[in-house]
Amino acid sequence: MVEKIISGGQTGADRAALDFAIKHNIPHGGWVPNGRRAEDGRIPDIYELHEMPTGSYPERTEQNVIHSDGTVIISHSVLTGGSAYTAEMAKKHGRPWLHLDMEKTTVDEAAKRLRGWITDNSISVLNVTGPRESNNLDIYQATTKLLQTTFPSA
Repeated sequence: MVEKIISGGQTGADRAALDFAIKHNIPHGGWVPNGRRAEDGRIPDIYELHEMPTGSYPERTEQNVIHSDGTVIISHSVLTGGSAYTAEMAKKHGRPWLHLDMEKTTVDEAAKRLRGWITDNSISVLNVTGPRESNNLDIYQATTKLLQTTFPSA
C-alpha cells in the first residue's frame, strides 16, 4: 500500500506525481537540486521537497531512489538520459524498479502491472519519475492518467 509519493520535482512525470498526491491528500516529498531548479525555473513551494546541498540532478536522482521503497519510471519510449540513470541507481542500490513504456501498453494494463509490482515489492514510499515534459510531450497527462487508474479510490 502506497503511503507516500516522492519525485525529483522536474516538469513532466515528476510533477504529475506530486500534483496527483496533493490532489488526493497523499503525503508527498522528494529531493530536488539546490535552488529548487527545474527546466521551467524554480519548483514552486507548494511541493514539500527537500533541497540538496548541490545543484546536481544525478545526486538528486540517487537520493530519491535511496529514500523510496521502489521507483516507477513512466515514459513514451526507451529509457534515456536521467530516466536511464534512475534505473542504474535503482540497480546500484538494490531497489526494485519498473519501467512502463506507455507507447507499448494500455493505461489499464500499465495500472495492473504497477499495482501488482507495488504489492509484490511491498512499496510504501513510491518514487515516480520519468522524462521532463520538453523531452517527452504529454508525459504529464499520461502519468496523471496512469496514477488515476492505478489508485482509483485515492
